[in-house]
Amino acid sequence: MMRSTDRFLTTHTGSLPRPADLIRMMFAREEGVPVDSAALAERIRTAVADVVSLQRKAGVDLVNDGELSKPSYATYVKDRLSGFGGASHPLQYQDLVDFPDLAKKVFGDPGRARRKTPACTGPISVRDANAVQSDIEHLLAAAREQGSSPAHCFLSAASPGVVSLFFRNDHYSSHEAYLYAIAEAMRQEYEAIAAAGITLQIDCPDLAMGRHIQFANLTLEQFRAQAQLHIEALNHALANIPPEQLRLHLCWGNYEGPHHYDVPLADILDIVFAARPAALSFEAANPRHAHEWEVFDRVKLPAGKLLIPGVLESKSNFIEHPELIAQRIGRYAERVGRENVVAGSDCGYGTWVGQAAVDPQVVWAKFAAMAEGARIASGRFW
Repeated sequence: MMRSTDRFLTTHTGSLPRPADLIRMMFAREEGVPVDSAALAERIRTAVADVVSLQRKAGVDLVNDGELSKPSYATYVKDRLSGFGGASHPLQYQDLVDFPDLAKKVFGDPGRARRKTPACTGPISVRDANAVQSDIEHLLAAAREQGSSPAHCFLSAASPGVVSLFFRNDHYSSHEAYLYAIAEAMRQEYEAIAAAGITLQIDCPDLAMGRHIQFANLTLEQFRAQAQLHIEALNHALANIPPEQLRLHLCWGNYEGPHHYDVPLADILDIVFAARPAALSFEAANPRHAHEWEVFDRVKLPAGKLLIPGVLESKSNFIEHPELIAQRIGRYAERVGRENVVAGSDCGYGTWVGQAAVDPQVVWAKFAAMAEGARIASGRFW
């Protein structure tokens, strides 16, 4: 994980807008319509090359593949692991229960409505070890074309905890046994990414969003105990990867809802910092969490850790002013040190295939504003 040694670096969370034709192909695949696998693979390859180029043109330093090969950041595991089957099981978001009309809008999103979340109905094991290799090859080839090295690249993977959130356990004897089975199966993907010299980002919305979805019926202390179990399983899966090659994304849910049941960052930060990854990416721009920079007036950043606060919202078509972005970067740099801050986005811009709250052209304009804001902030801190 590269640090901000002589200026503030920029990155983002992961998912990016997909081309319309690729969306159609992936919708077809998800719905069981026959798709030419070679044609799909080739379209993903060219789309990744394009999306890496767009990131670099916008001024993003640490780039990825936009998660273009995946139906979503979490549900893609059903295609790579065995053990999942049957009908999809809907999730209930505690904050949306209070607003049923809004819930219809959120769950009627074309991408979210099509997502497949079958239960775990049998032993989990790796079914397709080649898929992650294709992701690696596509990203590295695109990065080379842009003059970027593997050190400037990251790839995302679902955490054991978020897999357990989306895919109900109907097979294992306990939640703990289920988590560790997922962790063992996902280890192959995690280590393959790291072996390629790419930074591995672990997506962990279970540590925040899980509070008002998976564990809404628990007390805070009971939820913290579950979060600790999720961290232990994650650390088990990441045991062979250096912390410096890892980043963790914390998320309260990338949907435009009230979020009034979100667990405060202060209530989970100590548990999150126990995770192996050195870098923490988290939402810091949206209206429910933009105030939480003040947490670092009381909490000392552990040695070896760095922060990737979101300085861009992921659900709004407003293009943040570069001065605001510079202010947001500065608030964290003043509290944890300039070298320990990399500017990022709150969440992704294509969380599900077909989900695009932000216009694709606005996404690139947001990234350009982030690069300019980082330049302004760098001038103030170096």
